[in-house]
Amino acid sequence: MAGISSKGMYGLAAMYELMRSENGTPVQIREIAERANIPQNYLEQLLVQLRRAGLVTSVRGAQGGYLLAKKPVDITVFDIFEVMEGDLCFGTYKIENPVLELFLDESQKEIRKIFSISLAELDKYQQMISQRLIYNI
Repeated sequence: MAGISSKGMYGLAAMYELMRSENGTPVQIREIAERANIPQNYLEQLLVQLRRAGLVTSVRGAQGGYLLAKKPVDITVFDIFEVMEGDLCFGTYKIENPVLELFLDESQKEIRKIFSISLAELDKYQQMISQRLIYNI
């Protein structure tokens, strides 16, 4: 069973930054890297994977960069993790124990359910952060 690596988290962070900049103009890699705190060389590799998967598009030229290929409501966190990580906790396994097989099947359904939130829905977490009071001493 695999977990979520930095590759998955960086991919999600890049996609979130693209969503936040969704005003019809491409976002340059340098800008995404700065905002998401991702090494630029690494980000380039991640964006190639996301482009091949049809989640982002690239625009060439001086005003070029990257855009989401779909509406944020049509991209789930699971979609992003699946591109970045491969089979997210859904490895192929052969278990001869029906109890464990049922447990793993149920676990996989729950994981898919948790990560079925759309990219657009992540904004609710921004609102939650804004509502919190932070005290610094």
